[in-house]
Amino acid sequence: MPFRDRNEAARRLVERLLAYKGRNPLVLAIPRGAVPMGRIIARELGGEVDVVLVRKLRAPYNPEFAVGSVDESGWAYIADYAAQAGANPEYLEAEKQRQMETMRSRRAQYTPIRPPIDPAGRIVIVIDDGLATGATMISALHALRSKNPEKLVCAVPVAPPDTLEKVARYADEVVCLEAPEWFQAVGQFYMDFPQVEDEEVIEILRQGTKANQSE
Repeated sequence: MPFRDRNEAARRLVERLLAYKGRNPLVLAIPRGAVPMGRIIARELGGEVDVVLVRKLRAPYNPEFAVGSVDESGWAYIADYAAQAGANPEYLEAEKQRQMETMRSRRAQYTPIRPPIDPAGRIVIVIDDGLATGATMISALHALRSKNPEKLVCAVPVAPPDTLEKVARYADEVVCLEAPEWFQAVGQFYMDFPQVEDEEVIEILRQGTKANQSE
């Protein structure tokens, strides 16, 4: 197993991101699993942590398999294999609306008293706990590019090589610790991979990245 848990993965990513230490990077985590990682990375680099909300578009009859993704604006990335997976345009539009409603609900939960932190002119590091198809990361990077960051970095512990090639088109830099050819699911590369609950995400965003904050 490459990683004991998400905390170890985050610390190993910090080592690869030290060029951004002290430059006030904005670390944006894709909820929910990556948010605790984002807190560690932002604290160690002297930056801020927030979330970027994107949702995968689930394949018909196989909700774990992504046929695309959508961001908060409604822009959707559709994988080239979506039709083969049974996702016709009508299905995709309905699924997009379902996922946008989920994002509206989560935004109201996660940052009820403030807007998202503005990425304009910032070094932005987008974190996830791993990539499978890369669909949600592509939507996240696309959404952020339109907001004019100084630099857009994708940082993940693990992803298959072909996914990294797709994602690299949308980022200025991609940092990935492990790129195994044999890949089934992100969780297979962690010894401990518990689900992160909304309550933990809300607490991390409420506290921010205070220097004395404990893990």
